[in-house]
Amino acid sequence: MPQLPFKVHELTVGQLSARSGAAVSALHFYESKGLISSTRTAGNQRRYTRDALRRVAFVRAAQRVGIPLAVIRDALAELPDERTPNRDDWARLSQVWRSELDERISQLVELRDRLTDCIGCGCLSMQTCALSNPYDNLGEQGPGARRLRVDRSVKDPGGTDG
Repeated sequence: MPQLPFKVHELTVGQLSARSGAAVSALHFYESKGLISSTRTAGNQRRYTRDALRRVAFVRAAQRVGIPLAVIRDALAELPDERTPNRDDWARLSQVWRSELDERISQLVELRDRLTDCIGCGCLSMQTCALSNPYDNLGEQGPGARRLRVDRSVKDPGGTDG
């Protein structure tokens, strides 16, 4: 991993990419979403302050656990003077996000445990289809793939029915 001299206070997008592990395109995307910011040189090249490394690490860690970018952006915007998040900020925010993450984990565990009940055939009329029809509401309409069935008795307004 390339090391930066201590005296370097601004990073090019390539340096930020190499140090953070994020692709240049991801850094541009983060900037377009207001997660990080840069200044421009006289030659219109982006320059990032060293604290952008911590912001990128914060964004990537939050993304890894499924926090949407808009929520991450809002969290970063709440920091005083848009400063770099520190360990206390992460602890506070992760506590706020914990209940949402716990709910997602619960849903994923339930999906995993019920996944073997579905054979992926698209029937949607099993006694209980854990994925697309959990309470078998479609089963009351009869057998077959109810959501995929096309009613051929209705005339196609585009004139393409054959």
